[in-house]
Amino acid sequence: MTIIRPKKSLGQHFLKDLGIAQRIAETLSAYRGLPVLEVGAGTGVLTRFLLDEGHDLSVAEIDMASVNYLTQHFPALSGRIYAEDFLKMKPERLYDTKFCVIGNYPYYIASQIFFKILEYKDRVVCCSGMIQKEVAERLSAAPGSRNSGILSALIQPWYEVEYLFTVSEKVFDPPPKVKSAVIRMTRNSRTELGCDETLYKQVVKTSFNRRRKTLRNSMKPLLGNDCPYFSLPIFDKRPEQLSIEQFIELTLIAGKYLEETEIKPEL
Repeated sequence: MTIIRPKKSLGQHFLKDLGIAQRIAETLSAYRGLPVLEVGAGTGVLTRFLLDEGHDLSVAEIDMASVNYLTQHFPALSGRIYAEDFLKMKPERLYDTKFCVIGNYPYYIASQIFFKILEYKDRVVCCSGMIQKEVAERLSAAPGSRNSGILSALIQPWYEVEYLFTVSEKVFDPPPKVKSAVIRMTRNSRTELGCDETLYKQVVKTSFNRRRKTLRNSMKPLLGNDCPYFSLPIFDKRPEQLSIEQFIELTLIAGKYLEETEIKPEL
């Protein structure tokens, strides 16, 4: 019998609780008609329930020991196990339609995974899975709350984010040093942001780089010291106080000033 041991270098913590694995698989129950890509399947504890749920499943797994294990134990996945890094994959070569993403994501690259999802926001209709509890709280933070940040401000214009439930560290091998949580991101109806998307990202990142400061101070690296729009009430706020619509408003203001002054931001 092949024994797969978690690799610290890959941030692997294998889930042992089958009940939790089933609950995670059920987060996509409403999407059985769409293809599903599982990221980081490991030993298949989540995979088995996704197959039981009847999903059209493919798997991306970077660890070759796990790839070999999955190949041996899940013949139904023949030809659909991709020994690839999800962050470097081009899912469009797998699917020519909308699809879902799910996984027990490596905590150290969770944010990068969600930024990758954003690149495919016109195709990924739902993304769910398990991540570090702290990241889940930031991702699902209500606009204007103290947990809001770059991740929530970039994801929430496009996805409704639900914090579903907390998972104890005791149900993993080896146990992580932090608690975990399961989230679900569902694509909303927004088709355009209403401002320049690249500048929006720059405004969000610039503002949160000095999150304790008011926007009048935190936005100076982008808009300079003498921007006349700093007199507007929005610049009295701190970034975590802004709603998504206010970030869009801030981006429009920044874009107007940059166009007037012909300043080219470092994007």
